[in-house]
Amino acid sequence: MRIVLYMAAYILDIAALFYLLWLLYSNTALNIQRKKPLFIGIILTVVIILSEAGTVLAGNGFLRHRTVNIMCNVIGFAFSPVIPIIITLIFDRRILTTRRFLLFPTFINIFAAALSPFYGLIFYVDAYNHYMRGHYFFIFVAVYIINFLILFISTLEIGRKYNYPIMNKLIVLALFTILGTSIQLIYPLVYVSWHCVTLSMLLYFFLMSEFDSSFDTLTGMYNRTAFEKVARHASESKPFTVIALDIDDFKVINDTYGHDFGDTIIKAVAAIVQKSFDKQFICYRFGGDEFVIISNETNKEKIDSQIKTMIRNLEEERKKGNPIPTVSYGYSIYNGKEKLDFQKILREADDQMYYYKKAYKSEKT
Repeated sequence: MRIVLYMAAYILDIAALFYLLWLLYSNTALNIQRKKPLFIGIILTVVIILSEAGTVLAGNGFLRHRTVNIMCNVIGFAFSPVIPIIITLIFDRRILTTRRFLLFPTFINIFAAALSPFYGLIFYVDAYNHYMRGHYFFIFVAVYIINFLILFISTLEIGRKYNYPIMNKLIVLALFTILGTSIQLIYPLVYVSWHCVTLSMLLYFFLMSEFDSSFDTLTGMYNRTAFEKVARHASESKPFTVIALDIDDFKVINDTYGHDFGDTIIKAVAAIVQKSFDKQFICYRFGGDEFVIISNETNKEKIDSQIKTMIRNLEEERKKGNPIPTVSYGYSIYNGKEKLDFQKILREADDQMYYYKKAYKSEKT
């Protein structure tokens, strides 16, 4: 009866993973670079689930076949620690470029698993088809822990580097995956690891799809949907600043040189804006040639310093001969000492920006 329940659970896991494959194929919001590791992770998880089911059937169930038991154990032990690496690749590809040395323990484990049927390194299946952990089972455990540490540390690093608003969600999801898959290491007969991995794959897919849909495809900035989400969740207890930016004479640029050139200008200006502001300032493309920046920095001098850096960087690009237009700006600071009206704060920043724009046009004439 227990084996039947195990098999039913494995079938449900595999069904869920094939459903995830269908979602992955039809999804347009997820960054295409995330799809490949997710696809590989799903397929590999299915293979490992089948191998675990094989060990249950070959060792204790209806099949009772030593060769099948050995082969399934080799597959399971060799590739289980690969899963956290693949999950890491969903949001951090450096492990395939600048950090390949981190893959070394994984290859050691694969090699040890492949030799285990002959030398009993990680596991051993005796002549009576009895499974036992090998004298060097710690290799598997160590690599398993190392790879999940890579997942967790990469999550922290990427979140801090890009100031991702989903960092906390990623950390919680990484911890859930680590804890959920560790239970079976401690209690070998509690087959919960791949239920946890299946659920984690689904959660990573939904989380990263929601995240990727928050970006503007032209500039790489957060889009208006992401901005409105932040605006809805703004807290009265937390001071913040809203900066409004607008490209000067952009309509003239579009009418004179065409929309393709206009898109090139928007992309170039967006890149300079993002480069000019530090991580405390989150940039959004509000629409057309308008940008909005939200920051928890409320010191006027520091805000002015960041804006001056942007103006200087724009000017430097013009000196290089690049046709970069000027940008008007305005900002409004919410100090958290009054009832929060986010739209009012945005209007104040917008009004100041248009005042600056009119003043700049008056100077030109």
